Amino acid sequence: QVQLVESGGGLVQAGASLTLACAASGRTFSNYAMGWFRQAPGKEREFVATISATARTTDYADSVKGRATISRDSAKATVYLQMNSLKQEDTAIYYCASGQNPYATRRQTAYEYWGRGTQVTVSS
Repeated sequence: QVQLVESGGGLVQAGASLTLACAASGRTFSNYAMGWFRQAPGKEREFVATISATARTTDYADSVKGRATISRDSAKATVYLQMNSLKQEDTAIYYCASGQNPYATRRQTAYEYWGRGTQVTVSS
């Protein structure tokens, strides 16, 4: 079965950088778009970043644009999210998701499989 396992979360100070990783297994990684989403306490899950299967297309939420970089390594079947200049409002559980097709998208309903998430907490 398809499994997505996130790692790299933790407690960091505002202004720091963090790189999240999501290891995928159970399907041909290079055939599908991948995405990162997050859910802060008391809020709905929201889009963060997406990358197409070929990595030619990426898209970011306005809240992280310029501070985040999504990338993927097909040899390792892993997608990464590097975030710089972290803010307290970046505190959330971060989830990776595997798409239904190769195309990058912000729509949560277009993602077929989800990881369990990794907690990122940014302190002041």
